[in-house]
Amino acid sequence: MSLSKESVQHSAKAGDLTLNYYEAGSPTDVGGGLPLVMLHGGGPGASAWSNFGSALPHFASSFRTLLVDQPGFGGSDKPPVVGNYYRHSADYVVQLLDELGIDRIHLLGNSLGGGTAMRLALSYPDRVGRLILMGPGGLSLNLFHADPTEGVQRLMDFGADPTPERLRAFISCMVVNQKLVTDELVAERFADATAPGAQDAMRSMGMSFWNPETAEDGMLWREAHRLRKHTLLTWGREDRVNPLDGAMVALKLIPKASLHVFPNCGHWAQIEAAEEFAEISTAFLARHVERSKEG
Repeated sequence: MSLSKESVQHSAKAGDLTLNYYEAGSPTDVGGGLPLVMLHGGGPGASAWSNFGSALPHFASSFRTLLVDQPGFGGSDKPPVVGNYYRHSADYVVQLLDELGIDRIHLLGNSLGGGTAMRLALSYPDRVGRLILMGPGGLSLNLFHADPTEGVQRLMDFGADPTPERLRAFISCMVVNQKLVTDELVAERFADATAPGAQDAMRSMGMSFWNPETAEDGMLWREAHRLRKHTLLTWGREDRVNPLDGAMVALKLIPKASLHVFPNCGHWAQIEAAEEFAEISTAFLARHVERSKEG
């Protein structure tokens, strides 16, 4: 299946915002017929398409699949963040689902999107079937690594002085295979990261994790024990943004959690371990039987 970006791009209202998303595929028996929503990470120039566009053909063969630009990213509106970003984004994603007439979904989130997915599942448990989290923000609690991690520090460096060189340094932290850090990728992400409104949106998002009044709401590891969904934690063994030791608390606390670790892989498992990531994610979702009592 070959899909062009333009052929699957859509937008819809989500409350007072307009969110951009990409949709392909039709429901099958896999995963109980639930749609799959994929939420991207939060680095400079991140978007649904940059994170998951290459994975869309695989998932669309089994699911109605939606890649959503979270508020402040990609083609979506970029308002100031109210409260903590995870809750801010999760509430808008649910409003998008309401607009599209979608009741229940499976959720897959990478990094920042993992935090949004976790918050959505906690706040709206009846809307979620199964959960796949890739090096998720908020839920990752670094037991041995320093904070900020190398990847987060390079993200902050770019925010302080947004240059192509600093963006390349950040992207280089995402993967083990440095051949994936191409001039084309850096140029594309830099254009998106410096587009009108993007820098203000990034600062507003970042401050929601530093402001004492909103930061605690983003410490999702403190609420992990409340999550009753079947949850697949996926991690790159060489993740330099949310290192692997950050998975241990979530694995211990989430009652129905399992962990899959990709060797020789960084923070972008969906790109660096694309085939294996697609296979294990699909197999995990396929074990869901809709209208069961599995939770």
